[in-house]
Amino acid sequence: MFDMGLIKGLKVIEVRAFSDYRGEFFESYHKSKYLEQGVDCDFVQDNVSVSSYGVVRGLHLQTGDFAQAKLVQVLKGRVLDVAVDLRPGSETFGQHFAIELSDENRLQFFIPRGFAHGFSVLSQEAIFHYKCDNLYNKASESGIIYNDKDLAIDWKVPEDMIVVSEKDLELSSFRDFKK
Repeated sequence: MFDMGLIKGLKVIEVRAFSDYRGEFFESYHKSKYLEQGVDCDFVQDNVSVSSYGVVRGLHLQTGDFAQAKLVQVLKGRVLDVAVDLRPGSETFGQHFAIELSDENRLQFFIPRGFAHGFSVLSQEAIFHYKCDNLYNKASESGIIYNDKDLAIDWKVPEDMIVVSEKDLELSSFRDFKK
């Protein structure tokens, strides 16, 4: 596990896998090992998303008492995973960090509370798993539109191939979010 250095609080975790003639085994989470590395979360909800090439999900966050930290990992395929710092008073407020996660690199990405999160699917299909330290609450959901001009995120998918839900197309701009 190592801090990325670009935005304080984000962590990339290298998962060690054991392979033999039968296949592969890896431990996807072990609370005490994560505590040793500074990830102190009581995860209470797991989610799985299955998406096809070009799908962009996000940028989402939960606010207030329902804010969530997330530990994300790709079980199948490849995604570009993005976290945007929205923590008030943060030196890196409004900056984003992107990393490719795949079933081949087995990296996990820890995103603390106070970040918007999203991903784009770079493979034909992706199975995306995430642990959350707080339960989802519809009234507390918020977000920023994926193609915000100020954030200028390169989702690594041609614009004419991007697939976004109607709900995500209604998310606010970064400027409106700041207000």
